[in-house]
Amino acid sequence: MSSSLNRTEEYHRGALDGLEWELTVCNSLEDPLGPCRGVLKTPSSFGEALYRRLEAQFNFDSVVSVLEIGGGYGGLMAEFTRLNPRFRPVMLDISPFLLGVQRRTLEGTKARFIEGDLFEMDEGFFSGFDLAVLNENCGDFPTACGIPADFNAPGDGLAAEVRRDFERYGFDAPRGREFNYNIGAVRALERLCRAGVKYIYMSEHSCESSPPEEFAAFLDIRPTGNPEAIRLMGHTEYTVRFSHLEKVARHFGYDVRRGSFSDFLHVDFTSEIRFILTSGVSTKDEHEIIRQFIGDVYKYEYIALSRGL
Repeated sequence: MSSSLNRTEEYHRGALDGLEWELTVCNSLEDPLGPCRGVLKTPSSFGEALYRRLEAQFNFDSVVSVLEIGGGYGGLMAEFTRLNPRFRPVMLDISPFLLGVQRRTLEGTKARFIEGDLFEMDEGFFSGFDLAVLNENCGDFPTACGIPADFNAPGDGLAAEVRRDFERYGFDAPRGREFNYNIGAVRALERLCRAGVKYIYMSEHSCESSPPEEFAAFLDIRPTGNPEAIRLMGHTEYTVRFSHLEKVARHFGYDVRRGSFSDFLHVDFTSEIRFILTSGVSTKDEHEIIRQFIGDVYKYEYIALSRGL
């Protein structure tokens, strides 16, 4: 059986008309009175929590031009520009629907909006940015599926391309008979690194994250090391192997900090939260949302990259 390439761009260009069915961590923290903010030791929006994390790692005094690729509803960038009015954001998105929402969210800022595919943009476009942000969307990028572990499928050009990546970046040998590979996430990162973007942030569901030992039995998190399908309305996404992205970034000379969302979204494990996680008997909608949110806090990974520091 030959390998295949999972793609989502046609869905995002045409069929996507909302994210309500796909509760991202960023969107789950938008409502100040919602159940998810109440789980945190320091309740805040996702954008504010991430900004505080990154300002401790990046020199934001040197950042003006900011590119967000796939900005969802625009809430993250709204918080970034509120906290740092010097930022001049450009929102690049393949979805005309989401760009329309972003325009409304960022009304009154100096944001610019571009409808386009990051893989079709001239690489020179990226060289003008100090910071690039790709939040909770790398699993939407093309994923090579069913790659034979020996890379020797007859006439399989995709497997040959993946093999070249493994040789170029020194990835560990794949396990099992076949595997999935986040080729789109790697190509996106390559484009930003070759353009010399000073700071880069990327995040997504990880296939390598582990839950806190105390709650491992109650959170659906297993570090398989192989990108897994997430089947959603109208399309399929894949979890991401961040160890590959880390090696790509180091190949291009970037300093790398890697972690999970739990680095900056600190869950307050009160007796009530412990009950919600461990009881297995509560079926309240709010409790289901909280369980999913806490699981995502530990399942999502990010990398924060700095060049020449």
